[in-house]
Amino acid sequence: MKIALINENSQASKNSIIFEALNEVAQDKGFEVYNYGMENNEENNLTYVQVGLLAAILINSKAADFIVTGCGTGEGAMLALNSFPNVLCGHIVDSLDAYLFSQINAGNAISIGYAKGFGWGGELTLKYIFERLFETEFGGGYPKERAIPEQTNKRILDEVKKVTHKDMLTILKEIDQEFLYQTINRQQLKKYFFDNAEDGAIKDYIRDILK
Repeated sequence: MKIALINENSQASKNSIIFEALNEVAQDKGFEVYNYGMENNEENNLTYVQVGLLAAILINSKAADFIVTGCGTGEGAMLALNSFPNVLCGHIVDSLDAYLFSQINAGNAISIGYAKGFGWGGELTLKYIFERLFETEFGGGYPKERAIPEQTNKRILDEVKKVTHKDMLTILKEIDQEFLYQTINRQQLKKYFFDNAEDGAIKDYIRDILK
């Protein structure tokens, strides 16, 4: 699994803490973590709306299989990610949230609040969240006797999102092009995206914008 870490500008100072907790758990599972920022406050500003756009680009191009993101409360980033096609993001507060989201909702992104309630022992909370999130294969159901209806509802939701969202390439062409450029013109994206994204129209469009 390719996991992308993206957090917005207000929580740039916590990026290394998040990465270390996530990477420790991911390595035990044989997953790869790619840090798309923000690694420091000197990077180009990345708002939670831009986080949503960047996450959608990574998911829809298959440059990443899963997104770990967040903002001060986790709410804004969650809303931004869920406004895009093929992205299903849950708001996670604790390890139980993480486990239930993976088993019931089987999404491909989580958003965490890195300011509200993030105090002493915050790095341990993150580690426990990631351990429970990736504990077992997604979509197993909870409780187990509810697995079939939960899996059915997940498939229905996926189909609904196909109807209610434009395709990602259309979004990239119609969205404000300066906003798109500011979102993708980042050292970390150039470092990882083109090696990990599948060949196709999205990858080509991103390359053209960055010329």
